[in-house]
Amino acid sequence: MSRDERIRRLGRERMITSVPGRAWPNQLMSGTDPVVTLRPVRRSDAGAWRAARRRNATWLSPWDATVPPGGDARPTTFSALVRRLTKAARRGTTYPFVIEVDGRFAGQVSINNIVRGSAQFGSVGYWIDQEFAGRGVIPRAVAMAIDHCFFTAKLHRLEICIRPENTNSLRVVEKLGIREIGYAPRFLHIDGAWRDHRIFAITKEEVPRGLLARLDESGGDASASG
Repeated sequence: MSRDERIRRLGRERMITSVPGRAWPNQLMSGTDPVVTLRPVRRSDAGAWRAARRRNATWLSPWDATVPPGGDARPTTFSALVRRLTKAARRGTTYPFVIEVDGRFAGQVSINNIVRGSAQFGSVGYWIDQEFAGRGVIPRAVAMAIDHCFFTAKLHRLEICIRPENTNSLRVVEKLGIREIGYAPRFLHIDGAWRDHRIFAITKEEVPRGLLARLDESGGDASASG
């Protein structure tokens, strides 16, 4: 068995993939308590999505991207949003996953701004319903998405940009052992203003057996494993 085949087998042991070898659409499943599933966003998610966003408005609003003055308007309905994301996914420029926890809608993790050619790059964004926070769901979901990008979608580098004030999100990259590479002043329009961001990145060479394997082997916190 070749080295690449061994790596792929190790990934399968930790994460079940509904369609092996296909970047999109696909469904990923990992864990037992809880079971975390990533699947494509769909129009039937409208009710659960709206309820989660309404219930978590205060929890999420400080970290939500907003449209700056003069920017392009966002979709006004959930159906329009799904149509836009589905078209982008077909073009291969984004992978918009829903997170389910034990079969319940819990949030989203998306790979955005995918660049092919010489870069083979993407950026990771995520949010979670506060009800599911603190259970290791987001670190596992992000690790699953990154492994899928590295081993199936054949990306080489993933980046996560986080506001310095967002301690919950900073803890996610810390648990995953993703290193900080820079700082971007006034990087994104968030919660009504241009906000600074810390930049974290990981390449495939850093996790030859997968990020999910590293997370599991560290007991769910790579920062505590030295």
